[in-house]
Amino acid sequence: MAHPDTASGMRLTPDMPICQQDLPLDWYQPEFQPYAEEYLALPDRRAATVLPWMDGYVRPALDHFGPGLMLLAHYYMGGAIVKLVERYGGRIADSYELALKARENPDASVIVESAVHFMAESIAILARADQEVWITNPKSGCTMEMMAKEHMLEPAFEELQGRYGDDLLVVAYMNTSGRVKALAGRTGGAVCTSSNARAVVGWALRQNRRIFFVPDRHLGEVVAGWLGLEGEDLYVWPGGLAGGRQTIAGLGPAETARLDRSRMVLWGGFCGVHTLFQPAHVRYWRERGYRVLVHPECPKIVVDEADGAGSTKYLWAEAMSAPSGSRLAIATEGHFVRNARDQAALRGVEIVNVADIPTPEFSSMGCGCATMSRNDPPHLVAMLDLLRRGKAPDPNRVLPGDLVDETTAFRERLPAPERERIAREARAALERMIEITSRGAP
Repeated sequence: MAHPDTASGMRLTPDMPICQQDLPLDWYQPEFQPYAEEYLALPDRRAATVLPWMDGYVRPALDHFGPGLMLLAHYYMGGAIVKLVERYGGRIADSYELALKARENPDASVIVESAVHFMAESIAILARADQEVWITNPKSGCTMEMMAKEHMLEPAFEELQGRYGDDLLVVAYMNTSGRVKALAGRTGGAVCTSSNARAVVGWALRQNRRIFFVPDRHLGEVVAGWLGLEGEDLYVWPGGLAGGRQTIAGLGPAETARLDRSRMVLWGGFCGVHTLFQPAHVRYWRERGYRVLVHPECPKIVVDEADGAGSTKYLWAEAMSAPSGSRLAIATEGHFVRNARDQAALRGVEIVNVADIPTPEFSSMGCGCATMSRNDPPHLVAMLDLLRRGKAPDPNRVLPGDLVDETTAFRERLPAPERERIAREARAALERMIEITSRGAP
């Protein structure tokens, strides 16, 4: 039952539990509920039980579409969904690699993503016109992206552009909607991910323009520090709804002067998972002989304290290549750390979550991202079977510019001309990221 030669190195065995929290039936779209009912009725969540049930739906879909079907998931997806996607020939990757998958596979006409909406939309922006992109759960989102919706960010962008004009260049983190990425394209800026943020921001600084970095202030501060910027080089603009209400006129003379002196304006968004980590967590594990690795969405004081920092691809590679006997403490999303721990243990490598400190003064809080993890076996099964039968629900189709409410799944789809403009501008920012990354550091 193990699936060999998967890119991530993850393996499924018959007695392995499918560690996925069961969702209430009313969390599923009506078309998905019959599949969820069958799943919930299974006697247990062991791979030996779950996989034959999944095979009954997934294998016919794989046979039906053949090489025209591509399955994708991100490392952060909850429980065992990443292992299941790989078992059926899909690919697991970080956000940068996911964005490239459509163009790397010209045979794929139907792309099914078990991850979050902003990643699926990025794939759709770069995809060809004849490639369809579908998401297994349209309510799968990102708390950071939710703090930088277009209606929050655009007023701040207009304030800054009104003051600085063409001097303003937007760098948009991948964890944003296509509408926000379009702001980067409109200003001649670029998208970045945690794996290439240093290269992209370095490029932006060489343009001798003022950078508006959205939406993660912590990644912005970390990368700025790597590039020698600090203190008054940086200005933090409020995130969320407060950011949309902030005006330059309301800052006062001293604060406006600070803004004018800055080289990077950072939108005050953050990841609710990564901001939980503290320098004391890092010191605790290092004192006990662990090498501590963190994601750069952590606060800069945590990154500065750690032994290494990098994207999910970096963290996974470090975990999978560590020699037997190694002890690693990793600070990132909890599902990722659990998957890394389980797979590394097969090679004699010990991995812990940096936040899971078993002492009274620390509370265990190595949590997973709840909004990113709203995908489970019934979602994957239902999506593939409904696509095979030609009955896939339209809210699961992803087009550039779509705005989805993560609570209700209500989708606002733009008229074609506006959608094409968003796609064109966002694609320019993504293409610039790809060009910068492919060149490497200067």
